Amino acid sequence: MENRELGIRTTGDGSITFYSDQFDQHYHSIFGARTESERVFIELGYNYIMEHFNDPIQLLEVGFGTGLNAWLTGLAAEKSQRQTEYIGLEAYPIPKAHFDQFPTEIQVYQELAWGEQHTIHPYYSVIKQNVKVQDFLSDRKFHLVYYDAFSPEAQPEMWSEELFQRIADMLEAGGVLSTYCSKGMVQRNLKAVGFEVEKHPGPPHKREVLRAIKK
Repeated sequence: MENRELGIRTTGDGSITFYSDQFDQHYHSIFGARTESERVFIELGYNYIMEHFNDPIQLLEVGFGTGLNAWLTGLAAEKSQRQTEYIGLEAYPIPKAHFDQFPTEIQVYQELAWGEQHTIHPYYSVIKQNVKVQDFLSDRKFHLVYYDAFSPEAQPEMWSEELFQRIADMLEAGGVLSTYCSKGMVQRNLKAVGFEVEKHPGPPHKREVLRAIKK
C-alpha cells in the first residue's frame, strides 16, 4: 500500500506533524508533537535505559514516521555522551516530495539512505529499514523499543499479543517498550507476553502513557 497525500500541521508547541489520509491519523499529537515525543520516548524510555544498561544502547523504533524521535534521540545521546545505535522501521515512508516541509534538522533524517548505517555524531548511529516489523529480522537484542505505530483503530494488527511477543523476543531482560497508547487492550496484550506495565502521566491532553518492562 502506498502513502496517500499528507498534510502538514503546526502543533501546540510550535513543532510540526503530518496527517496521513491513508490511515486517517496524525503522526504526532496536535497538542505538541515534540512535547509528546520527549515525554513518551526520551523521558520514559531513553533516560530510563541510560540508568539501567551500559553502552552501546541498542534502540529499535517501530514507526520511524517523520524522524522526530530519531532526531530527539540523537540530541539526547550527544548531551549525555552515551553511545547509541538506533534502528528505525518504517513500512510506509513519507514521499520525498514532502521532505522540504520538514525543519532542516529533521529533514536530514528523512534523506538518509535506507538500509545503510549512518554516523550522525560520535555517539549516535542510525539505520533506517523500509520494512514491516512483522518481517524484520535482527541478530541483536535491544534495550529499548519506541513503539510509535498508528493507533489500534487505524492499525489493529500492530497492537496484537502476537506482535508484542515478537517485540519481547527482541528485547534484553529488563528492556523497555515505551508507547503513547494506554488502551486496556494494549495493556492486557503486553502483560500476556510477560511485560510489567507501568502507567505514567502523559503529555498535555494525554492522561496516561505506558512504559512496559520485560521481566
